[in-house]
Amino acid sequence: MLALIQRVSEASVSVGGKRIAAIDAGVVALVAVERGDSQAEVERMADRLLKFRLFADAQGRMNLDIGAVQGGLLLVPQFTLAADTATGNRPSFSGSAPPEQARALFDELARTIHDLGQKVVTGRFGAEMQVALVNEGPVTFSIAVKPSRS
Repeated sequence: MLALIQRVSEASVSVGGKRIAAIDAGVVALVAVERGDSQAEVERMADRLLKFRLFADAQGRMNLDIGAVQGGLLLVPQFTLAADTATGNRPSFSGSAPPEQARALFDELARTIHDLGQKVVTGRFGAEMQVALVNEGPVTFSIAVKPSRS
């Protein structure tokens, strides 16, 4: 499971010209589900998103997580993050999870985060979305949670 996270002062998602989700200050997470991901990756990603420190403390250091600043979280499904771009000029999406599995795990990620007490809103899986945001900093990080190999 992959996420590209951005610290924002505001963000929203629209579908067909209608706003379906919005947050004030907080985090936008573009999320891709990869082949082999399971509930374990969902739980680990939820933990990473909630505990990742990307907000400044009183000394200006990135020591505060989303809960400490009472920020919003906007999750946006983004299968293109899982693209293989190592060769050629056309991305390969063979590493992306099948749509049914990806939708289920994306929805489970949102539920898990909500159940942990974080305000979370989402984009619409499979829709053509328009994502608007104001990136603060700019602050952007990528997070990868890989399946454990036993």
